[in-house]
Amino acid sequence: MIDSSFDRRDFLKVLGWGGAAVALSGCGNTSVEDGKETVVSYVEATDFMIPSIGVYYNSTCAQCDAGCSINGRVREGRVLKLEGNPASAINRGKLCGLGQAGVQHHYNPDRVREPLLRNGEKGETITWEKAYALIAEKLQGVSGEEIAFLTGAMSGHTKVLLENYLASFGCKNHFAYEAIAPGVVRAANKKAYGVAMPRYNINKAKLVLSFGADFLGNWVSPVHFSQQYGQFRKGVNGQRGVLVQVESKMTLTGANADRWLVVRPGTEGILALGLINALGAASGDVAAEVKDYDKARVSKDTGVSVEQIDKLVALLKSHTPSLVLAGSAAEGYAHGSQNAAAINLLNQVLGNVGKTVVGAASVPFPQMAPILGNTAALASVSDALDAGKYKVMFSCGVNPVFSAPTAMKFKEHFAKVGFKVAFAHYLDETALQADLVLPLDSALEDWGTSVPEYMAGDDAQINIQQPLMERLHANTRGFGDILLALLKQRNPESYKNYPDYYAYLRGAVLQNKNALGGEGADDDEFWNASLSNGILKLAGPVAGLSGGVSAGGLSLPNAPVADAQYPLHLIPSVNANLRDGRNANQPWLQESPDPLTTIVWDSWVEIHPKKAAELGIVEGDIVEVAGKNGSIKAQAYLFPGIHPDAISVPLGRGHDAMGRYAKGFGVNPFHILDAIFDKETGELAMHETRVKVSKTGQRVIVVKDEGAAGGKQMGKKIAVRTSTDKVDLSKEV
Repeated sequence: MIDSSFDRRDFLKVLGWGGAAVALSGCGNTSVEDGKETVVSYVEATDFMIPSIGVYYNSTCAQCDAGCSINGRVREGRVLKLEGNPASAINRGKLCGLGQAGVQHHYNPDRVREPLLRNGEKGETITWEKAYALIAEKLQGVSGEEIAFLTGAMSGHTKVLLENYLASFGCKNHFAYEAIAPGVVRAANKKAYGVAMPRYNINKAKLVLSFGADFLGNWVSPVHFSQQYGQFRKGVNGQRGVLVQVESKMTLTGANADRWLVVRPGTEGILALGLINALGAASGDVAAEVKDYDKARVSKDTGVSVEQIDKLVALLKSHTPSLVLAGSAAEGYAHGSQNAAAINLLNQVLGNVGKTVVGAASVPFPQMAPILGNTAALASVSDALDAGKYKVMFSCGVNPVFSAPTAMKFKEHFAKVGFKVAFAHYLDETALQADLVLPLDSALEDWGTSVPEYMAGDDAQINIQQPLMERLHANTRGFGDILLALLKQRNPESYKNYPDYYAYLRGAVLQNKNALGGEGADDDEFWNASLSNGILKLAGPVAGLSGGVSAGGLSLPNAPVADAQYPLHLIPSVNANLRDGRNANQPWLQESPDPLTTIVWDSWVEIHPKKAAELGIVEGDIVEVAGKNGSIKAQAYLFPGIHPDAISVPLGRGHDAMGRYAKGFGVNPFHILDAIFDKETGELAMHETRVKVSKTGQRVIVVKDEGAAGGKQMGKKIAVRTSTDKVDLSKEV
């Protein structure tokens, strides 16, 4: 029963339906509010067990932030396999290898199983009661300004509870950090279209021109885009879609392109402005902005031939509507915002806005909307830590000690905090620096809701996460349950009716079931149907896009000048499986061959064969990659799909901790990145680091699935090779 002194608006806020959502929640009371039933916790899974017969539960994948819905097969109380949920507009029944490896995360032997308290250099096992009491003790007398909470991107009811918890201290220091988030592109989209993440209709385009957006590999929502790509290849009105990829280092999307154009690193925006000029479709301030970007100048700056520029212009004219995308290859520079703005301007000039770039539906509950992670947040936190601003700091779902550049000195600044609490699945590099480690349930044994950043369907959706089986380890806890326990320390009256997070979630959904499509439905039936679907769909508002086309003070620097000491650009590439390294302790992912090199279980340095010949490097040489902020050593892999003035090292490996399948495999290029930031957004400029490469005198055999030199396996050719002087990757294949 809800206390009559507890204001209804406050009650809605507690449940995540506050703000604009109050108007949608209706006036009727649910049985949770009027006390007609008692909310109980999740029943034992064994009650539903049928020996030797598999049962299926829908939930949400937590391996990345795309928000794919999953269907888990469970037999005799154990989850065995994950596939996609067909009801989701995001992944429509499909699931990538990263998502399927969530089973290995769940069963991983290196998961933290009990609360750990630092005792000198060791961890002491303690009870949850002692852990909660210790947190309360350390927060006594601490003001809200002296508390910080660092998470990854977060949404749904865990975000609601976290914000409510921080609000109880008057704290507004919730920072969301993502090491490889498209922060610059979001900001550029906001300026160009009025929204940070519109819907991209790849399937409705006749030509996709991508500036380094690896939408088939790791960009935004790759499972969704891969399905759209299949439709795109079938064509619109009988005209097969054409894909052109512009980048300095070939991605999986580039490998699938009809035409792959290698561009000098950092000059993507120059090419975009040159295309606008060559199209002759601009007017007003746009025409004035691009008039100096003639084909001769653009070709000189970018390295793309005039002939290729002419071919691309012809394609853009003959294939409408088209779609132009800006990805990490364009945004990773100090002028990344300018690059992204120029690329978006090309989209606007081509008239794609409203056709292949459209508004997306959004969930009308501000409390539940995602808080998006970026690297600017970490820079802000690091500076505040250095100044001694925070006395207590929490972290959850992030590992900045691993992914922050050494030049940022985050580890040293983090050590200045008086009391550090890490919510963690593994003892990763950041958890090892904490004073208290709280072990989390896996996503396959926990409850939750989430709101995807990228809404793929016509309706908005709230994803439901439910346990596929009972927890493996008795002393792990769900993040929602931990937050609920902490909130009861601060505000027991508001949360006294919820014995656990399951009860809270059920109460929240039923409280607002009218707005969620359950008007008139029985509470139990609606709740069970919601769990069965794994998704709550609702008609959310669709954001309109800005229609004006303006250059808006666009200014791009000239092509980068040569650096005699550090002549090469370092491109830290993003592997579709390992991403920022959070999944490196899952052996399926370590064993999965890189799609372009087929290398497994190790790092490598991609270098163009011509540059390798200049330096006397052959495949398997251990080379040192040195920059202003350190060096790493890895095996060389000769790869024609990279600009001769650049090298690439994949992210995700090189852990010093985190578990047996992560520790000691490969190298960590995050640490040698220069602390250079985008001038407009403050995002880390991931591609601005300059390096030199030298041989160490050591050599290894590169372990890869393509077999030994010559592309042979068991004496048979499985991949025919052509020497680099006989192939032109910029031409159609």
